[in-house]
Amino acid sequence: MTTDGHSSLAERLTGIDEIECVTADLNGVPRGKVMTAEGFLEGRRLQMARGVLLQCIMGGYPPARFYGSDDGDLALNADPRQIHRLPWSETPRALAICDADELSGESSRLSTRGQLKQVIARYAALGLAPVVATELEFFVFAANDDPAQPFRPPVGLDGRREEGYSAFSVSSNNGLRPFFKEVYEGMAALGLPRDTFMHEMGVSQFEINLLHGDPLLLADQTFLFKHLLKEVALKHGLIVVCMAKPLAHTPGSSMHIHQSLVEMGNGRNVFSDDAGQPTAMFRHFIGGLQAGLADFTALFAPNVNSYQRLCHPYASPNNACWSHDNRAAGLRIPASSPVARRVENRLPGADANPYLAIAASLAAGLHGIENELEPTAAIQGEFEVPDNLSLPCTLHAALERLKRSQLARELFGNEFIEGYIASKTMELTSFFDEITPWERRVLAAQA
Repeated sequence: MTTDGHSSLAERLTGIDEIECVTADLNGVPRGKVMTAEGFLEGRRLQMARGVLLQCIMGGYPPARFYGSDDGDLALNADPRQIHRLPWSETPRALAICDADELSGESSRLSTRGQLKQVIARYAALGLAPVVATELEFFVFAANDDPAQPFRPPVGLDGRREEGYSAFSVSSNNGLRPFFKEVYEGMAALGLPRDTFMHEMGVSQFEINLLHGDPLLLADQTFLFKHLLKEVALKHGLIVVCMAKPLAHTPGSSMHIHQSLVEMGNGRNVFSDDAGQPTAMFRHFIGGLQAGLADFTALFAPNVNSYQRLCHPYASPNNACWSHDNRAAGLRIPASSPVARRVENRLPGADANPYLAIAASLAAGLHGIENELEPTAAIQGEFEVPDNLSLPCTLHAALERLKRSQLARELFGNEFIEGYIASKTMELTSFFDEITPWERRVLAAQA
């Protein structure tokens, strides 16, 4: 069960009665079952219906034909490196991140964690190892029991709510120090190293930068961190929201992905040559991203609300342009030394599934390397997005583009793409089943 042996795991789980055995569904939501520690340590097989991986964000499921007409079981197999005592739990409890595997043993094509592992394996076959880092933005709000009302920031120490003047502030006036103290303690307990933390531009909006490393590890860490945030917030009478755009007239929340490639064995960054100049592989990686971003937009921006963020272009660029250190480009090359040369994909929102977003970004880059695709010229300063580098601007358009994408089917398989589209179409239909306050306020008087 663990690389240190069964006994060391038993020692780590001393006093634990229950293990939350979870895997990420299509939306990155933890799904699974709670198992007794005794059964977990004995290695009892844990099974879950295949359809759970395609569960809609509202809780429903697409027709059974998208996950096997019998809706048979998958096996949840714990990753021994991702078994943790839960620091926020009032009673001793643990969590295990699991792979969702077919009963025959192979990884399920419906598993986004499995999809990422397959992309990493394709790089390994070329002697390459991707290195990634994620930047996750999120909002901390007061409890909200009425979804018809806007989210509001918590009451600060001065008795007022933040009004939007606190970007990059290090003040304690927002009264959130106790919350973040427990978040930091939880990160340490879960082995989540943090790089930088800051107050972002939005009202009660924050950003955490996780240290770069192995893509699967970073996806696991981002998955765990989002779970940690929400659980700790509840203990403090708060809510953490990772919607792409929870507030009007306020910047949205992204999950930028920084990517580089190194040679396996020596760790040399293959995006820079011996003279410190960009390599052909660097260009081809960018070319692949440019070729894939439009097809994969629905994977990076998976919800109706995602496009509220993308319709305001500054710092949320809905384009496949690339640039050196220009935040208006969808693909930004941050200022760095040659050894740290990397490509930042700025399209994914905080609402994206980290496993799927990282898998899609790396798969697109690999497509460019394997086919030696050349990127367009870099853009700088203010620019107009060419038509061939613009991206879908609604969930409907993004799903239509994904539906037509042969590249997506080649990289992720028909079963996954068809299931993804079916689930997201149900969510889009559910959205259109409701009439918004804007429609009642503005259109009723004109009827």
